[in-house]
Amino acid sequence: MLLEGALAAAAVPLAGNAQTAPAENPAPPLALALARLLNRIQFGDLPPVPVKHAKMILASTLASAAPGFSIGSARIIRDLAKEQGGRAEATLWFDGGRLPVAPAARANAMCSDAAASDDSDLRNIAHTGTALTAISLALAERTGASGPDVLGSIVTGYEAAGRIGDALGDDRRGFHASVIVAFGGVVAAAKLLKLTDEQMAHAISMTGTTMGGLIIGTNSWAREYHAGNAVQCAVNAAQAAARGFTVNPDLLEARGGFLEVFAAKPDPRRLTREMGNEWQIARYLAIKLVPGAHANSPSMEAAVNAARQANVSPDEVSQILVSGPQSGAVAAGRRPPKDMIEAIHSLPYFVASAVADKDFSWVHVTPEKIHSPVVAKLIERVSADPAPPAVHYEWGWGSTVTIVTKSGARFTSTVDAPRGSGPRGIEWTDVDAKYRALMPESHLPVRRIDEVLTMIHDFEKVKSASELPRLLHA
Repeated sequence: MLLEGALAAAAVPLAGNAQTAPAENPAPPLALALARLLNRIQFGDLPPVPVKHAKMILASTLASAAPGFSIGSARIIRDLAKEQGGRAEATLWFDGGRLPVAPAARANAMCSDAAASDDSDLRNIAHTGTALTAISLALAERTGASGPDVLGSIVTGYEAAGRIGDALGDDRRGFHASVIVAFGGVVAAAKLLKLTDEQMAHAISMTGTTMGGLIIGTNSWAREYHAGNAVQCAVNAAQAAARGFTVNPDLLEARGGFLEVFAAKPDPRRLTREMGNEWQIARYLAIKLVPGAHANSPSMEAAVNAARQANVSPDEVSQILVSGPQSGAVAAGRRPPKDMIEAIHSLPYFVASAVADKDFSWVHVTPEKIHSPVVAKLIERVSADPAPPAVHYEWGWGSTVTIVTKSGARFTSTVDAPRGSGPRGIEWTDVDAKYRALMPESHLPVRRIDEVLTMIHDFEKVKSASELPRLLHA
């Protein structure tokens, strides 16, 4: 079994705990134990689903980057990077300029994150795929990596980010999920640069001491700034480690180290647990099939289902009741959003729009939809269910929505994991539809858009992955 025999380092305690007698073979530092485990992953050993999901991440990230390209935050950072210039190593998507790997990857990642239409980890809402795609394609141009190399780096990077998230637990002390994403990025970079175990360990540790980002920034351009920083941090750390830069070997687990500072109750054992047959990217990946905060998707989907059952006009809706793990977000957003950033993070807006249109799609981030008077009235009718039904939710985004009509009829739907997520199975038809809906905003020729998607579907057969980013400009 791949990665069986992963180190007994799974039991490494945080430094400073009660001391025991020295072991004959002391466990290695956590970063080195993790690097040894991840460096053993080879593309030829991967099952079909992780490979399929890695390809879907490529298509999803490029699709999200297309509308994000023209958003002000992404444009500012891209323009600054172009002014600063440097060695022509990697392509700026939809622009055609070429820059060093780190600034190019940063600018590309910010395009995807700015549009809030990429992917999420079901456990922590980390948009890991954006960073992995931006870094892997940029480094592929520099290193000559193949399609399988890139797909392998994406799967391995997702594994690393997921394990870091597991080790931090649910309470990250107010830090943004991009802190987790950066670790996926640095491992993907390390794989493509072919770092040794020791070099990868130092790159991981450098990421731990560099990365930050506050969760309060989620509702502003700080969100995509975090994403860009995660990518830049990851590439710089991997490149420095490749040249021999070293840091504290126990930087993750030491007193005052990454885990203690960033988490209230860290569990370092989850970093180096045995792999078994479960892959993070297969189990926890969720591709956004609508724009906005992914945690709102189950509530939106349940609202669409209930609205179609009720089949009444918005004027006939008396109440829209929300229950489940996300119901606390109702009170925080019971006013019409003033712009796209507020809309994509407003659960009441998602639910009210879904009830109004009996649907929710990419058009719901347009000004016409955001400022709809019908939706504004329905937002006033959204509230937390005072008598929530007894439902067991496996996932933290699960939601039950009940529509109460003026006649007193009730229509209820429950959605746990959203469509487009690992637990429900991710379908190429959904990913392709997303890609075709968003990629025209890149202004690439239609034939080129089709060519890129065809290449992604067969990316494991591509000998030079640099062929893909070179297609991403007119």
